[in-house]
Amino acid sequence: MNRSYPGVLIVFEGIDGTGKSTQARLLADALRAEDRRVILSREPTDGAFGQRLRASATSGRLSPEEELQLFLQDRREHVETLIEPALAGGEIVILDRYYFSTMAYQGARGFDPAEIRRVNEEFAPRPDLLLLLDLPVETALERIGVRDGEGNEFEQRESLSQCSDIFHSIRNEFVRLIDADQAVESIQQAVRAEVDDFLSQCP
Repeated sequence: MNRSYPGVLIVFEGIDGTGKSTQARLLADALRAEDRRVILSREPTDGAFGQRLRASATSGRLSPEEELQLFLQDRREHVETLIEPALAGGEIVILDRYYFSTMAYQGARGFDPAEIRRVNEEFAPRPDLLLLLDLPVETALERIGVRDGEGNEFEQRESLSQCSDIFHSIRNEFVRLIDADQAVESIQQAVRAEVDDFLSQCP
């Protein structure tokens, strides 16, 4: 494996309602139970930039340009202060969202997903494993309790459909598609199968 650090970076992605946070937490708990060193984090972070982004989801979205800039600032800080040091220390880093979400959600606002990816990969390490939780948009909307005309703009039907299309356009050797339209326990079994297979190949 051509990796420049001893740690492992595992990323959960997918549209709202797919259960990323739950699956990330379950995986972290399971790996810690095996005495593995694990860091669980999320984006947007709880830092100053991330808090502004989280607040905007309910108080009204920022301009597309300002929102994208905040995501980049938040991620740079996240990479510098947590992700890279943890990977350099040999830890397993599990992320609930990463720059692929920026590609999807800001791509749905009109930016070029490929350009967003290029800019991010200039400073953000690529994941070793990207677990893309796959769920039909209609099912996702049912799970998050949103109907047409309700909920915040992040959760609107058309936006989620565009985001889903962008997520599915990601083609890399580290991407694993996980069926999220099943019980939590079944999803976690599928997640563990992919993670255990990858870790078994690590030196």
